[in-house]
Amino acid sequence: MQSTEQQGELPADFEGLLTSARQIGLELSPEQLAQFACYRELLLDWNQRVNLTAITDPQEVLTRHFLDSLACLFAIPQAEREQPLKLLDVGSGAGFPGLPLQIVFPDWQVTVLEATGKKVRFLEEVIARLGLSRARALQSRAEELAHDPQHRARYDIVTARGLAALPTLLEYCLPFCRPSGLVIAPKKGAISAEVEQGKRAAAALGGRFVEQRSFSLPGLEDQRALVVFQAIRAAPAQYPRRAGAAVKKPLG
Repeated sequence: MQSTEQQGELPADFEGLLTSARQIGLELSPEQLAQFACYRELLLDWNQRVNLTAITDPQEVLTRHFLDSLACLFAIPQAEREQPLKLLDVGSGAGFPGLPLQIVFPDWQVTVLEATGKKVRFLEEVIARLGLSRARALQSRAEELAHDPQHRARYDIVTARGLAALPTLLEYCLPFCRPSGLVIAPKKGAISAEVEQGKRAAAALGGRFVEQRSFSLPGLEDQRALVVFQAIRAAPAQYPRRAGAAVKKPLG
């Protein structure tokens, strides 16, 4: 497959991504747009052999994967975006939202965490082909990696998209946050009850609720929000519990 980047052209539909990114405060460079084009080609090519995504329409990849990932930036003040942040994306799947954020902020250190080997191999190819020198893909479960001193309480931002309900998601993610670090969880639909459960879980995990920030962008008008929590102290040592416990007996 000859990539769009190698051809030196960008698909016409990328103009919409460029325009929408400006609403988030981003001005994408030609190089970044070429990286997104290559990413989309890799995703759609690999998806014919490995189940990476149910979204196979090229335009929807731009909106429901790339733009939705970049929308996480609504929860990060402009001044903080320019810092060399350390971000962990838990249950990254095909790399969302971690790798799109790495494309637009190449000075960040982004780690994408995924338990499935085939998906990790895809992530490694994306990282290599796009030249994302400060990104890395790890194969592990959050319940295990969060007890590793090299990763526990080491990250400024932890993201998780479509991973689990908030009490379970926070048990996986908050132990990775340094004090004052943020967990950003993209959600959609009616989530008021889930947020209340998340607040109680966060308190048990040494965290606090920050905000539920609704947003709407072209192609993403379906009740989307970023639910943000902050670590205020180290999570108790027993969290996260062994595999399956956070799902079977969620906190909150």
